[in-house]
Amino acid sequence: MTEEPLPAWSLSTEGIERIALPEAWPGEVTREWAWGGATGAGVRVCILDSGVETTHPLVGEVQQSVAISIEGDEVGVEEHDTAGDLCGHGTACAGIVRALAPESELASVRVLGAGFTGSGQVLLEGLRWAVEQGYDVINMSLSTTKQKFASLLHQLADSAYFRRTMLVASAHNMPVESYPWRFSSVISVGSHDRPDPFSYFYNPTPPVEFFARGVDVEVAWTGGGRLVCTGNSFATPHIAGIAALMLSKHRELTPFQLKSLLYLTASNVGGGA
Repeated sequence: MTEEPLPAWSLSTEGIERIALPEAWPGEVTREWAWGGATGAGVRVCILDSGVETTHPLVGEVQQSVAISIEGDEVGVEEHDTAGDLCGHGTACAGIVRALAPESELASVRVLGAGFTGSGQVLLEGLRWAVEQGYDVINMSLSTTKQKFASLLHQLADSAYFRRTMLVASAHNMPVESYPWRFSSVISVGSHDRPDPFSYFYNPTPPVEFFARGVDVEVAWTGGGRLVCTGNSFATPHIAGIAALMLSKHRELTPFQLKSLLYLTASNVGGGA
């Protein structure tokens, strides 16, 4: 009898060794195993936002600053953006990531203008460009309510997931439909009011998957200053920074494994509430 070929995407007995995991997980996953001693070194984090003030003492070195614009049908990519942060939001997010993962590499992709202005199309193209660069983590403390962009954003989020780029996206501050945080291929983040930056909670009733510190957070702001802010925007880089620590210690983690590790070490699961 002729042996039938395996269906597409199947695994042969000979192929099992090919997918062997490089590192065995312990029987009990702890925060010490997950990121103990890690600094974020070797991990590239992109802040997709309003730009980043590269001279801010709470931010430190930014390896790359890019601005995305659209004129007619043309997408413009200014690969050496010198405008900095046009409203403070991106600098705040970058400072939080830097505080948690001090040796991570930061990149800024500016898609928002002064007064937090922006468009779904620029957001889409900025995310597309960032995914193509292969960053390890993309922090998206922003979203769009425009349904017409949802399908393309969903495709990009899935593409990033399979390319081992983890999108960490903030839930909207209002009870409205917005994207990409509602997609299961991203890590979606809402706020809690505890002061500990390493206190985060898994939510068993998504679409918000994790809650992190986001109430009365002192953040970096433009002009070298600081501001006390509240919002899901500021909870999101807390999870992005912790994800950077995990990836720094365990470079082999896929987005699925990274989500699993965040779950296992959440304060209400294995991290101690």
